[in-house]
Amino acid sequence: MKVAVISDTHGYFDPQLSLLLRGTDEVLHTGDVGSEGVLDQLRAIGPVHAVRGNIDSPASGLPLTLTRTYSGIHICMVHELPEGQATLQERASLAGRGGKPTEPCRRFLESFPKECRVVVFGHSHEPCALLLGDKLFFNPGSAGKKRFSLPRCCGLLEISPEGVKGTFLGLERYNQGLPEAVWMPSGGVTAC
Repeated sequence: MKVAVISDTHGYFDPQLSLLLRGTDEVLHTGDVGSEGVLDQLRAIGPVHAVRGNIDSPASGLPLTLTRTYSGIHICMVHELPEGQATLQERASLAGRGGKPTEPCRRFLESFPKECRVVVFGHSHEPCALLLGDKLFFNPGSAGKKRFSLPRCCGLLEISPEGVKGTFLGLERYNQGLPEAVWMPSGGVTAC
């Protein structure tokens, strides 16, 4: 199954999304949608599930969190992590170097449901894919208009009983700085 992941559109639907995401089974929008029109255009690609970001009004009716399950893999959607993306990256780097698990790291991971294997999020506009504990954390970056010096992109999760592969799809001709794809086997990942 192929699931598109989009974030931080801020009311802008990039026409390239229709081509890049053709053939995906569903679209997950991790917040800062900006307008119902964006969701309408995404619905032309496939079924859409979205959460509310910090610029989205509570009147939008979007939930703050949402869980979806594909091939037995639970995906939790939030706009903003309980701790910043930089902290998440530091913890993953430490775990990758064989660092000793810390209590704050364990508490952070426990803030997500135990059955959650993938956390998709947005807010920072910075694409990110990393493994921490038994979870894949995936931020597709911003699909909205250019802000800051970050690449404009969205993501794709390819989900099977064997695991999840997350990749990034650039929305600009010159998208430097996109992370590599990440693979999470269904058997488990790194410790934190």
